[in-house]
Amino acid sequence: MRIVIFGGSFNPPHKGHLSAARAAIDALEPDLFLAIPACLPPHKRQPDGTPDPETRLALCRLNFAEMPEVTVSDMEVQRGGKSFTSDTIRALEAQYPGAELLLLVGTDMFLTLDQWHEPDHILHHAAICALPRAEGELPALREKAEELQSRYGARVRLLDVTPTEASSTEIRAMLPRRRGVAYLTDAVYGDIIRNHLYAVRINYPWLRRKAYAMLNRKRIPHVKGCEKEAVSLAKRWMESGNTDWAATAAILHDCTKKETLSEQLMLCEKYGIIPDATERVNAKLLHAKTGAAIALHEFGVHPEVAEAIRWHTTGRANMKLLEKILYMADYIEPTRNFEGVETLRRLAYEDLDAALLLGLEMSVEDVLSRGDTVHSDTQDAICYLKEHGTTIPEYVKGDHLC
Repeated sequence: MRIVIFGGSFNPPHKGHLSAARAAIDALEPDLFLAIPACLPPHKRQPDGTPDPETRLALCRLNFAEMPEVTVSDMEVQRGGKSFTSDTIRALEAQYPGAELLLLVGTDMFLTLDQWHEPDHILHHAAICALPRAEGELPALREKAEELQSRYGARVRLLDVTPTEASSTEIRAMLPRRRGVAYLTDAVYGDIIRNHLYAVRINYPWLRRKAYAMLNRKRIPHVKGCEKEAVSLAKRWMESGNTDWAATAAILHDCTKKETLSEQLMLCEKYGIIPDATERVNAKLLHAKTGAAIALHEFGVHPEVAEAIRWHTTGRANMKLLEKILYMADYIEPTRNFEGVETLRRLAYEDLDAALLLGLEMSVEDVLSRGDTVHSDTQDAICYLKEHGTTIPEYVKGDHLC
């Protein structure tokens, strides 16, 4: 039985690991290929913000999920402490007596292998398969192979295949800058986003791609317009000028809009949402709540972003600034075309609360004209604004818009 051991910190696992595994499987044709995340790598200090071993193990399983030839083993995580390769080899020899063990390593690990814990044991009990990480590394690998063969009698095989060039260190540095997504599988990046790992900041092209895939095609121009308007309003009204949350909320605000009422109710059950009587028969109202839940639980957005999505349809009393911005962006984005929209757009940049009040009252008129029930949250929002002194300017009233 031939077993390939592919160890490492996998911090995070990436497409380079997949490429390396594929190259080794094709070249070595093992009976068992084991990817084994270390509990505590003994050769280097883990950087600040490194996920715990169980989290890296879960990421590794996601990374290799579409490679059935790879078995992700938890043996080093379960063993705990420093993950010495010599201990792993002993454990595998006990579990698979007589098996041929091959240790797959990249350039950096191979060149320092004789500095590992118990290198003589490793090199006596396992053959070494070295894989270059970049073009031009084979000469250095050949020189090291000769040294190990001479000193330890090591069995070394060099794989003349360069896998996808990627570095976990570089990827960790990219993630807080909204980069690095190209080096990660969709499942791994999604989990990093969802669980706020590596100080990640979401990559907007990735988020748009994911959000647009959840929409009916005819709704995509509206969502694009809403993002543009939300960013513009955020620049106008947010003191910090930080548009990140506004953009994120706008991209995701309609992510469950196409779901039917029965599908909306299923999402409510999944995420523990209790719809009221009005919402239970109205998918349009429910999509705000279910969209907020998806944004929070599946995309890991800040709770205030989820709240903005939650209230973008009905509004509510005492709305926060981000909630007002998303409500108005949804109402006045560039693809909207209804009587009074230009006046509403102008007002949104002059007096946001007045525009919000006008938008809410126009929404009430629209709901009533369709014979639907006005949600109590909308009524509460209107009352709150009026009670706190918000009024609609005379020039707007002169346009007979309210």
